[in-house]
Amino acid sequence: MEARLNMFENEITGKFVKRLIAASRPVEESSLPKATQELVKIRASQINGCGMCLDMHTKDAAAAGETAVRLAMVAAWREAVVFTEAERAALALTEEGTRLADAHEGVGDETWAAVRKHYDDEQIGALIALIATINAWNRLNVIVRNPAGEYQPGMFG
Repeated sequence: MEARLNMFENEITGKFVKRLIAASRPVEESSLPKATQELVKIRASQINGCGMCLDMHTKDAAAAGETAVRLAMVAAWREAVVFTEAERAALALTEEGTRLADAHEGVGDETWAAVRKHYDDEQIGALIALIATINAWNRLNVIVRNPAGEYQPGMFG
């Protein structure tokens, strides 16, 4: 499988991708735990069917020490006992923030209260920005059909 378009070689998408990378830096530099960041990226990418992002973020998470069990359980996080309450709140926010069209209210009050309970304002801002950017990446990669499977940890770092 080949991508429909090389986003880095196209003038417009190349500029956009560079800005999207720059927009991600405040999240990476925030106090939001790195493990939580990867779990959020993985869950949104599962929902959106983005193979490229799943390839990247599962491998990056594993390289950073994430366990195979936790990586395998992200899709069924509600039934899994391997996630903290804070991670569960972040995963719920990720799902509701990714599936906006599925609920008339968007993010529910119960989910928001759980996020508020476990994260400070900086971390909540990071979660919101992270969910927005991973959804943008998912859409870019799905639209151009970027292939998955050849990513090496840290390849784009």
